[in-house]
Amino acid sequence: MSVQQRFGEGHRVLVSGGAGFVPSHVVDALLGRGCTVVAVDNFITGSADNVAHLADEPRFTLVEADVSEGLPDHPALAERFDAVMHMASPASPTDFAKLPLEILKVGSAGTLAMLDRAHADSARFLMASTSEAYGDPAVHPQPESYWGNVNPVGVRAVYDEAKRFSEAATMAYHRFHGVDTAIVRIFNTYGPRMRPDDGRAIPTFISQAQRGEPITVHGTGTQTRSITYVDDLVRGILLLLDSTETGPINCGTEHETTMLDLAELIVKLSGSSSRVELVARTADDPEKRRPDLTLARTLLGYEPEVAPEEGLRRTIEFFANH
Repeated sequence: MSVQQRFGEGHRVLVSGGAGFVPSHVVDALLGRGCTVVAVDNFITGSADNVAHLADEPRFTLVEADVSEGLPDHPALAERFDAVMHMASPASPTDFAKLPLEILKVGSAGTLAMLDRAHADSARFLMASTSEAYGDPAVHPQPESYWGNVNPVGVRAVYDEAKRFSEAATMAYHRFHGVDTAIVRIFNTYGPRMRPDDGRAIPTFISQAQRGEPITVHGTGTQTRSITYVDDLVRGILLLLDSTETGPINCGTEHETTMLDLAELIVKLSGSSSRVELVARTADDPEKRRPDLTLARTLLGYEPEVAPEEGLRRTIEFFANH
């Protein structure tokens, strides 16, 4: 299966959350194709530093705004877009407690505002959803046909249910308004530009290892995640954007590892003397997480390329230099 590039030179793309970790890499890739990109971000978790290298790029505009309040009146937003990518949302476990209402708003009002713009512009709309849609899965690995096991009133529910609402809204606009939509379910991703204090395992472990502190692993450390280097994720997202597929389609890797093994690998690659320390596990923390990539492979020709050790080395180097 081969997907032909659909968006490139001469095309305008709107990216919400464009100064965030993953979206900033998407912005780079789109600009590399020749697209004109407008990123909208309120910097609640994103950072202007992530796109500072684009300050002199004439095809890039950064608009400071909260899409939960609707898109602002700004010259860069006046012209039609060919594609609209809704990627804005706080996404780390620490955010769930600190920014619950913001997460709910960007997943509901923010999604509807971006869908409205895609509808008005007859643009391709891509919704960045999450493996959290599966909750603590009773099926392993998780295919897109699995409806999930989500606690709707738990501490993670603000994120899980906001994304599930976003998926429902996206499909409603597709069915009712005929909007050209796509949903990508993103699995655990890591790489340069992650926040060191964002609460997710990899930046936490790297930061602790570089400071020589104990590596705090939740529970027994036997719970697993499948870790995806950001470059692999971005390729998958753009394959879906270029395609005519609606999804949802999983995007990630099958490199499943226990949290304990991941911590020990980061200590080794960091050359650190840190030891692993087990701490209390957070509520509703999923036991296992690995995507079934059958649809991504057969419909998009997607295949992850970056091995965990190589991706972690690049990420550790980024943290060491920032």
